[in-house]
Amino acid sequence: MRARNKQATREAIGAAALRLALERGPDGLASVRVRDIAEAAGVAPRTYNNYFSSREEAVCVFLNDQARRLGAALRARPWGEPLGEAIAAAAVDVFADPEPDRAGLSMIMSAPALRGEALKAFAMAEEPLAAAIAERAGVDRRALSPAVTAAAVAGAVRAAASHWLAGPDPAPFAEVLREALGTAVSPRPSGLPHP
Repeated sequence: MRARNKQATREAIGAAALRLALERGPDGLASVRVRDIAEAAGVAPRTYNNYFSSREEAVCVFLNDQARRLGAALRARPWGEPLGEAIAAAAVDVFADPEPDRAGLSMIMSAPALRGEALKAFAMAEEPLAAAIAERAGVDRRALSPAVTAAAVAGAVRAAASHWLAGPDPAPFAEVLREALGTAVSPRPSGLPHP
């Protein structure tokens, strides 16, 4: 119960930070103060500081949480499913259901400080994803192939987001993400035996 309350507080602060930054326009993040975010989330500034060290970190919390769930989502896929299909399905479940908010994702992908936070989130996700890939493929988790595959998946998600945002009338994000992952991860990446 306590962990759920902490997660709910974290999400509320992150949602408030993103909403305020979007409301204030292209340079909105620069004008958002910690006090503003805390007030909008219904918490004290000290509570905000217990969860986040920067506004950028708060704005990107949803992306950080999604990236951290990717390894667990892969482990939850049916065992007989080919690895490439399982990775794509897990990524779509995590990043495309529900469809991302275009305005929020656009801000994150265009503001240099937020892009840095997004890259950090994906980098933190690579190790647990590589472990899940190694487990599923039946190889040593210290092998190179799972780490390379995890990095390719993270890169494909970022590339899919950029491509999706660039189109004036984009396809659903799930379709773009599946296409990107199909390019990055074959059904049986080199060096990974089929389980």
